[in-house]
Amino acid sequence: MEQPRNRPPQRRRQPSGAPLGTAVRPAGPARPRQPAARPAAGGGRPGGAGPVGKPGGGPRRPGGRPGRRSVPPVLLALRRLPSPRLTGLGAGLFACCAMFVLGCLDQLLLGGSPVAYGLLFLPVSALTALWVRSADLVTAPIAVPIAFVVGVVPIAGGGGFGGRAMAVITALAVHAGWLYGGTLVAGVIASVRKVRQLGRRQRGAVTTGTKGTGTAARAAQR
Repeated sequence: MEQPRNRPPQRRRQPSGAPLGTAVRPAGPARPRQPAARPAAGGGRPGGAGPVGKPGGGPRRPGGRPGRRSVPPVLLALRRLPSPRLTGLGAGLFACCAMFVLGCLDQLLLGGSPVAYGLLFLPVSALTALWVRSADLVTAPIAVPIAFVVGVVPIAGGGGFGGRAMAVITALAVHAGWLYGGTLVAGVIASVRKVRQLGRRQRGAVTTGTKGTGTAARAAQR
């Protein structure tokens, strides 16, 4: 019997271009690639505490903007009111015409009630001080008493020029509280507006000075 010949172990061919001595793996089925790990919810921070670099991670509104403080409904209603800017003369004419019309309505509907007239005088005084422009704020406390006198004429009564003049003077003496109250309201509102105007001017001057200093420093560095 013939003995089987010992065959030498076959050597695998190296691909062309591979350096000598490089181990070649046998061809086999391709392993499936594992999907890359996705970052955890919350921007990659453990526990979903929030995005990196932004501590707190509190609730945010859609669009990435932080929530703002809610404005009271009273302020929203005041902002919706018209806000004209009247000159000093225009504010005086507005107050006089408004009080004369209100005085006529008071005489026609309520028989010339001084309490109703005084209550109507307060909002007119406030609107006069709010609607006058910033350059004529001083005229608001001056125009309001004149408007009160004009509006008192229809409800004062009296016959003839002399009798009506005496009735107006008497009404001013008796109901001076409403006159002082409306003048005080106009004066307070005008003062607050003046203080706010001066504060805005001061902040604007500080901002302008800071920008000028920064520009001068950059020019010196150049």
